Amino acid sequence: MNPLQLAVVGHTNTGKTSLLRTLARDTGFGEVADSAGTTRHVEGLRLMAAGKVAIELYDTPGMEDAIALLDFIDAQFGAGARLDGPDRIDRFLVTPEAAARFEQESKVLRQLLRSDAALYVIDARDPVLPKHRDELALLVCAAKPVLPVLNFVVSPAARVQDWHAALARLGLHAVVSFDTVAPEIDGERRLFATLGTLLHAHREAIDALIADRCREADARREAARRLVARLLITLAAHRHRVADASDRALVAAVERLRSTVREREQACVDALLQLYRFRPDDVRMTALPLVAGRWEDDLFNPETLRQFGVRLGGGAAAGAAAGVGIDLMVGGITLGAAAALGAVAGGLWQTFGHYGERIAARVRGHRELSVDDAILRVLALRQRALLRALDGRGHAALAPIEMTVAEEGVPDGFAWQSGRLPLELRQARAHPEWSGVASPEREQAVETLAAATLN
Repeated sequence: MNPLQLAVVGHTNTGKTSLLRTLARDTGFGEVADSAGTTRHVEGLRLMAAGKVAIELYDTPGMEDAIALLDFIDAQFGAGARLDGPDRIDRFLVTPEAAARFEQESKVLRQLLRSDAALYVIDARDPVLPKHRDELALLVCAAKPVLPVLNFVVSPAARVQDWHAALARLGLHAVVSFDTVAPEIDGERRLFATLGTLLHAHREAIDALIADRCREADARREAARRLVARLLITLAAHRHRVADASDRALVAAVERLRSTVREREQACVDALLQLYRFRPDDVRMTALPLVAGRWEDDLFNPETLRQFGVRLGGGAAAGAAAGVGIDLMVGGITLGAAAALGAVAGGLWQTFGHYGERIAARVRGHRELSVDDAILRVLALRQRALLRALDGRGHAALAPIEMTVAEEGVPDGFAWQSGRLPLELRQARAHPEWSGVASPEREQAVETLAAATLN
């Protein structure tokens, strides 16, 4: 079966190109601007399902003078000519006026005659005017199904009820609301499903497209949650050793940590924008307000102690060494404890591996800087807010998403604001290698965090 061909038609500057951008998830399709008449010729795109073309959509110029055109057709090919709608349109298209005064309308009507149906895009903020009724009268003459699409319905100025009443008076009862700037999560599916009820011959292809796009959306959301989870795991595991305890060294170390957090968050944002097929400048992120040094070794982390036990579980000597090390850590490393620890350093460093190096650094007065829990909370909250914003953003939107702390509300019951951090982040504290090296254990933590706490 040939693909379903749809002409996207309507008055000038109602959002026809915007609709195609959002359906194609392509911010670069056509030209979208706030000024009228930005589309001056017909452009097309294809929507694929299971590797096949399911729908071809054609953007058309705005109809600028439907009232005058309808008067012209009535005068030239009125009731006395005994012509039906399509014949009247055919007769008009060969007149000199079709190539001159009514050039824009001619492009629209020619495309509609070649198509299976039309999406009539309406700016729901506009009042219902005679020009709209005449546009619809012209389109109906082509004897093709017409599905009105109400655009910009999220605006407080939208006149949705007025338009439903006006369209019903014209016999158009199948109407879809689809805001191209802020589409509802289910809006695209409802648009295609309504098309399927009007075009039974193409119902199978439309259903395949709906199913394919639903799978694609689910996969996109899962990939997005994994990106955020990987950011959080990586930063929770991040360590920066500071050997010099001077004020200058500490200030420099904190600034390096801040830069690391900013760079990794920006990399995550860039990846999310690419995943959702938005432009790099479609989001404005304010700087994190609380990035500060987290001055602790995380040697008291329960996961760290658990790992000591696992690594040292074989053999009495190893067990004894672990007991000494754990006792010292639980009691705090005092001057005397440091001396005692130093006495068995040779055996401990070999036994503890990279954790032995961290204990040795503690004994020698070195410290480690890591990302504070509060920063991980803020990162999680605003990345989650960004995911919601991207899910509800159309590809015709011109204004960037403003991600400021004041706007990062969270729904009731969401646990990132208080309480213990998720287990996966607490585990990451004990795995500094997770900040830079992928491993099956790290990826399992990413998957669990993404599925359990970022939905």
